[in-house]
Amino acid sequence: MSNSNPSRPHEPNEHPHPHEHEHHEHEHHEHEHHEHEHHEHDDHGHEHGGFWDEIKHLIRPHAHTHYAAALDPALANQRGIWALKVSLVGLLVTAIFQVFIVAISGSVALLADTLHNFSDALTAVPLWLAFVLARRARNRRYTYGYGRAEDLAGAFIVLMIFASAVVVFYESIQKILHPQPLSNIGWVAAAAIIGFLGNELVAVFRIRVGRQIGSAALVADGLHARVDGFTSLGVLVGVIGVWLGFPWADPLVGLIIGAAILVIVWNTAREMWRRMMDGIEPQVIEQIEHAAHHVDGVMDVHDVTARWIGHRQRAELHITVNCQLPTVASHLIGEEVRHALFHELPALSDVTVHIDPCECDENVQYHLAAHHV
Repeated sequence: MSNSNPSRPHEPNEHPHPHEHEHHEHEHHEHEHHEHEHHEHDDHGHEHGGFWDEIKHLIRPHAHTHYAAALDPALANQRGIWALKVSLVGLLVTAIFQVFIVAISGSVALLADTLHNFSDALTAVPLWLAFVLARRARNRRYTYGYGRAEDLAGAFIVLMIFASAVVVFYESIQKILHPQPLSNIGWVAAAAIIGFLGNELVAVFRIRVGRQIGSAALVADGLHARVDGFTSLGVLVGVIGVWLGFPWADPLVGLIIGAAILVIVWNTAREMWRRMMDGIEPQVIEQIEHAAHHVDGVMDVHDVTARWIGHRQRAELHITVNCQLPTVASHLIGEEVRHALFHELPALSDVTVHIDPCECDENVQYHLAAHHV
């Protein structure tokens, strides 16, 4: 029983080692029988415990989302592209406002910050291209599809956030070594407020949509916008400090912001590293085991693996069934397991169920290939 969709029963005496297994593969978005209404998840019954929990939630983007149940891959990609378009326009509008203030204030520092915001807006471009690429169907060369393009874009965004931290540290140290008086403080403060509000709105929007579709890369891009907002807010705090007579306030705030950016870089990079290394949240494995165990006819569940490919999941598992069951009955159990898993894991797009018979005949070599693994 080694074909993905067996068309005939396979009797033990047809093969030298009857421990050939039946593989069940499933393209979630290609099957209409999964149009049953998926479970609506109310954050799985848990609520965030306040401000600091929300901060941790923001700086540690996780892809176990609660809204992806209603999204197929095509819709998720479409929403991701839509989010990038809207947020890109928002960032450009913010930068244009800052250009206007630069023109009437003559602030070189604000000009540099404005150019920085323009360059940051362009980080949406590689992620946009990744979402477009992910819509392409898988083929014989890229058999898992193009979902990894999203993860690669996320890694690029992490590098951009790190570059922002380097720029902040450099500018702050330069101001400490070569202090310069701030001019047009009022206009600079106004530009800082506009920069903060614009970037924060974009950040909230990207993070929310990224979590809805399970895209760690889009969440990372939202965090990048939030970093820029913190930078603008830090400029405002520094302006207030200088206005109160503390000339070192501006570079000191810059160093603090740089340190905060590095914390965000660390947590975001760690998440992207897990994705690139096929890491998965342990609770996902537990969910797979739990759902499969509760299917009638399943005697054991083992060798469970899962990974993220972009904002979708792929899983493989082995189940043990009664060795006396005919092929069709074993196949139907595998189908029930797949059906249960798609309802349990909204982000799941592919799953392979490998069926093992229980060891009820001592003359059968059930693990003939085990030494190759």
